[in-house]
Amino acid sequence: MPLSSRSLSSRSLLLGLALLPLSAAADRPLSVVAPWEITGADPSTSGYVYARMRVAETLVDTDADGQPAPGLAASWQPSEDGLTWRFALREDVSFHDGSPLTAEAAAASLQHALAKPGILDSAPITSIEADGNEVVIELESPFAPLPALLAHSTTLILAPGAFDDEGRVTEVIGTGPYRVESVAPPQRLGVERFDDYWGEAPSIDSASYLAVGRGETRALMAESGDADVVFTLDPASRARLARNDRLAMHAEPLPRTIVFKVNAEHPLLEDARARQALSLAIDREGIAAGLLRDPEAAAAELFPASLGPWHLGLEADEAQDLERARELLAELGWEANGSGMLERDGESFELTLRTFSDRPELPLVATALQDQWREIGVALEVAVGNASEIPSGHRDGSLELGLMARNYGLVPDPLGTLLDDFGSDPENMGGDWGAMGWHDADLAGWLDTLRQEADPEARTELAGQVARRLNEAMPVVPVAWYQQTAAVNAELEGFSIDPLERSYRIDELRWSE
Repeated sequence: MPLSSRSLSSRSLLLGLALLPLSAAADRPLSVVAPWEITGADPSTSGYVYARMRVAETLVDTDADGQPAPGLAASWQPSEDGLTWRFALREDVSFHDGSPLTAEAAAASLQHALAKPGILDSAPITSIEADGNEVVIELESPFAPLPALLAHSTTLILAPGAFDDEGRVTEVIGTGPYRVESVAPPQRLGVERFDDYWGEAPSIDSASYLAVGRGETRALMAESGDADVVFTLDPASRARLARNDRLAMHAEPLPRTIVFKVNAEHPLLEDARARQALSLAIDREGIAAGLLRDPEAAAAELFPASLGPWHLGLEADEAQDLERARELLAELGWEANGSGMLERDGESFELTLRTFSDRPELPLVATALQDQWREIGVALEVAVGNASEIPSGHRDGSLELGLMARNYGLVPDPLGTLLDDFGSDPENMGGDWGAMGWHDADLAGWLDTLRQEADPEARTELAGQVARRLNEAMPVVPVAWYQQTAAVNAELEGFSIDPLERSYRIDELRWSE
């Protein structure tokens, strides 16, 4: 999207700041640019922005290995029967409005989160209450990954003053090292250092966030110096920016997979053999090397090695088999016409794949799928729109195929995401980004057992069973692993990418002197 006059003014200001002498570095603001819009103040819709910009925090954090670690809760403990969890809060923590973090405030914030669509929906929570300095969560049945869910951005802890009398979030008042200075949805957020932060104070006084949907624009802002940290770059831009001495390029493998979800109730896709044929026709190695510029990104399964027992170890070079794809389609009655395109009973094998350009590699992958499926006689129309069109198409039943990048590490335990995507409710049959028109009773049972199972060996075995069943039935088909990328002003020190995408870690940055 073109930059507004306000954007141009901000750009000019940032260019001026870049020319300041190094002695003014302590007061130099930080500019962060990423694709994701701010839809409002409520963590249920925009919590990821406020978490990444270090405005608000969760009870549970993650450590360097992506495992649950103390956040606003210093410790936690389940009861012997697994039905009661007690989270002991840190002491001497203040919200940005000066009010203290209490168990009552934290419990009330989580009650608001529970009342809205979010990750907590997958947990069998019956109540959230305060007891002394502890938040007490009661469950209907044991739920082992509860701490991991409380690391999700929809569970950010906000002050009582953040809510109006009807429970709506009117402003973001958190506990993070930065406080909101200004916000102008859907694009802009300004933050400033919170001097009474309970942890280590950040070096940079203030920072701004700008949502820019077009990848080309984001790359130009990094190249011109109009932004200091720019996330999510397309392969061609990364190659060009890597030659710029004023920039440092960063990339980090993420537990995010480029996948396409399938409407399994569609007449052309309801048989698993049709979905398997589409998968077998994909040249994943060609897409990874030629488009993503990363040969190791080719993915023959949903879960990368970083997710441990969920990873099956399938080889991408064995995932393409055009002859077998044609055999499966022939079994379903499809025959090639004179133009080599498939027909059955006078009907053509034609599908529409929806995707979006917020992640600039997705339209490129969609075009590659279009070319590769033509080789087996499948006609594909690619529709590039907004990311919201995939979940809306899921809900109204109009979606046929949807290409996206799904993060299976939204919380430290992927079970939370899987319960949402492939949950046990046969009426729902998966969340907006998961299965559509597909339900498997065995898999639902395994996921339900994983909710309660605490034994590591048993959990490992069940995780493998879930991964294998998804790979066989293919309600969602993997194409490539994802890498988060960033172009960073070379004068910044301390930059790193959070592999779980929970934080932009701006409180760890400092300007070189």
